[in-house]
Amino acid sequence: MHTLLWEPFTPPSPIHSSTNQPSLSLFNPSNSNPNVPHFTLLYNNPPSYTTYASVFDSCGSPTLAKQLHAHSLKSGFHTHQFVRTKLLQMYARNCSIENACQMFDTMPVRNLHTWTALLRVHVEMGLFEEGFSLFEQFLCKGVELEFFVFPLVLKICCGLCAVELGRQVHGMALKLGFLKNIYVGNALIDMYGKCGSLDEAKKVLEGMPHKDCVSWNSLITACVVNRLVYEALDLLQNMSLGECGVTPNLVSWSVVIAGFAQNDYNVESVKLLERMVVEAGMQPNAQTLASVLPACTRMQWLHLGTELHGYVVRHEFFSNAFIVNGLVDMYRRCGDMDSAFKMFSRFSRKCAASYNTMMAGYWENGSIFKAKELFDQMEEDGVEKDRISWNSMISGYVDSSLFEEAFSLFKDLLKEGIEPDSFTLGSLLSGCADMASIRQGQEIHCHAIVQGLQSNNFVGGALVEMYCKCNDIEAAQMAFDDVSERDLATWNALISGYARSNQTEKIGELLKKMKRDGFEPNEYTWNGIIAGYVENKQYDSAMQLFTEMQIANLRPDIYTVGIILSACSKLATIQRGKQVHAYSIRAGLDSDVQVGATLVDMYAKCGDVKHCYPVYNRISNPNLVSHNAMLTAYAMHGHGEEGISLFRRMLARKVRPDHVTFLAVLSSCVHAGSLAIGHECFDLMVTYNVLPTLKHYTCMVDLLSRSGKLYKAYELIKNLPMEADAVTWNALLAGCLIHNEVALGEIAAEKLIELEPNNPGNYVMLANLYASAGRWRCLAQTRQLMKEMGMQKSPGCSWIEDRDGINVFVASDKTHKRTYEIYSILDNLTNLIRIKHINHL
Repeated sequence: MHTLLWEPFTPPSPIHSSTNQPSLSLFNPSNSNPNVPHFTLLYNNPPSYTTYASVFDSCGSPTLAKQLHAHSLKSGFHTHQFVRTKLLQMYARNCSIENACQMFDTMPVRNLHTWTALLRVHVEMGLFEEGFSLFEQFLCKGVELEFFVFPLVLKICCGLCAVELGRQVHGMALKLGFLKNIYVGNALIDMYGKCGSLDEAKKVLEGMPHKDCVSWNSLITACVVNRLVYEALDLLQNMSLGECGVTPNLVSWSVVIAGFAQNDYNVESVKLLERMVVEAGMQPNAQTLASVLPACTRMQWLHLGTELHGYVVRHEFFSNAFIVNGLVDMYRRCGDMDSAFKMFSRFSRKCAASYNTMMAGYWENGSIFKAKELFDQMEEDGVEKDRISWNSMISGYVDSSLFEEAFSLFKDLLKEGIEPDSFTLGSLLSGCADMASIRQGQEIHCHAIVQGLQSNNFVGGALVEMYCKCNDIEAAQMAFDDVSERDLATWNALISGYARSNQTEKIGELLKKMKRDGFEPNEYTWNGIIAGYVENKQYDSAMQLFTEMQIANLRPDIYTVGIILSACSKLATIQRGKQVHAYSIRAGLDSDVQVGATLVDMYAKCGDVKHCYPVYNRISNPNLVSHNAMLTAYAMHGHGEEGISLFRRMLARKVRPDHVTFLAVLSSCVHAGSLAIGHECFDLMVTYNVLPTLKHYTCMVDLLSRSGKLYKAYELIKNLPMEADAVTWNALLAGCLIHNEVALGEIAAEKLIELEPNNPGNYVMLANLYASAGRWRCLAQTRQLMKEMGMQKSPGCSWIEDRDGINVFVASDKTHKRTYEIYSILDNLTNLIRIKHINHL
């Protein structure tokens, strides 16, 4: 895609202009502000009613309007009918509805212009019902209508979304012969389009004898309002080709661009902006840029956002609040909070909305404490916190797993006398669910009942999920029953809860009730059930449901594939895992970082490490989790050199390792026998602020023991900052067994037996140590001790996967359903071996 013809921009340090504005007063005739009437006209001797009319028409300030009204009272011109009408129009133009109504009520004679002025102010203020009532009143007065009334009345029909009322006004305009008027025609197109009757809008356009650019723009707007953005684009192209008799202007382009952006055609909206600049040679205005910025934000195209920022600076659009807020939001969602804060500090109008945007940006990008600083700063800056401000911080704390802080802030909200809403309670319930804190969840449930929000589907759904995660399915069912208008999400939460509670017999019944309520199960429904099966180790049922999803033409998503792959890992069923892998390739999910990491883990746990690296290489944007999965796979299968090499590549790419990374690479060092590299990696943990755990120390003990540094390993164990466990001592004992170090091995074995007195493996290792050193008497004593304690070496286990499932084999086991066939074949093989041996002799 081409870039716009604007250079990239780094937000500058702006030069603040003075905020001191000149005093707007009648007594300041030298004022040069263009929005202030030319008051010197009133100093003529004597002023005339035409002078007043001229001054009233140029007044753009409600305060000045009152001063001018007072001046007309003082001079006696207020009684003139023409001056009265102009006064009313001035109040209406400045949206001073109370003054306009008071002026209207005191007028002894009212004409069409006075009625129209009052009608206009009602339309501008969004008082559509009152405005139409006013229209009915002056119809009853028998006032003769003119064409300029109809655009106002049609705007009222738009505001009321009353297409039938609009049709009646259409009929009235037709009867009075105003349809030939281009302003009335354009207003009709606008009304029909915004009321969802696009065909009638097209008919009006076709019947207009004269059309201008506004006419075509009105139809383009109608298409956009009805989400027919490509039809709007066709109209724009027809205008560009000259087929409509007019050429598109900036409004035409801006409406289409905004339509594509509002309907999530993000790339297309940006391409249209480029076409407007390059092909049409038009420069966007503030409204055009404000419509495109959300598209850049959704796509997280920071480079394009900075280009737009540069254009805003060069054209001084910072007075437009939509532009400023759009840039703040763009930087915030792209993770560039420094630039977002600069925009907020220098250009944003300090209000609750701008603070809320910045707070959300900070906690979304992991800076919850900076968000709290802004939250506290609001009061210092004289900005009143609204409910959204409190909700934003509470939600941020919950998302950051700072649950205590969230509940503390909730108490502060109550002290401030602010009533929590559904979003407040829903966020807190989500925190209770994550903590599995049923007590606090019940407290929030009480608040919901007090506020009458327990029947709200958002709060009700959160209550159901909270009780399900707290393993109180009965309370979840009661909360579900209290929801007045259940939605699909609420049903899914309850069904998932029953699945996780292993009450699978209820699921079929719930699905039937759900369908009777008018809801069809979707992929989220099945995901909840599958997750419940996997949690309860019903892996075969989970796999069966995965197959049924595809038969029902429901597309399993990333979450489904991840759950099923984890089930395959638990079962070590590589054939089923490969089937899921094949599905992920067909669905285009195998390059997803989460699916890719899970596939690597599945292949590693199924013993097929050769498939891990090709899967890892297909991940489009690998993150730390996927790197760790591959490292762990190498470590699990003893590919030490490959693991160390991958770790080095990670560091070269500036990937910041965590405790899992270091555990995997230390295990790789153990398998590779690389003591020096192991020490280097262990020392590197401090650089990345990773605190070693017992598992990391155990790796170092294992590495030292295998390298023959047995007494260094023993010293490390004695100096550990925590108590060594059986795994650590086992690593030392294994090293002693390799290097025939009996004395230290006995110490390690003694500790092992102390920690795990009933583990026969510890005695077996000690016996093997004695055997390797030729200490047969000690060996016999150890075996006698095992016999006296009734211990046996744990039998070996192996399994084979075929089309019928997993076949598990344990030494001397006779529980397999085909035991007779198996032992018959073994006997035949044994006989064949004996015959061959005899023949060989």
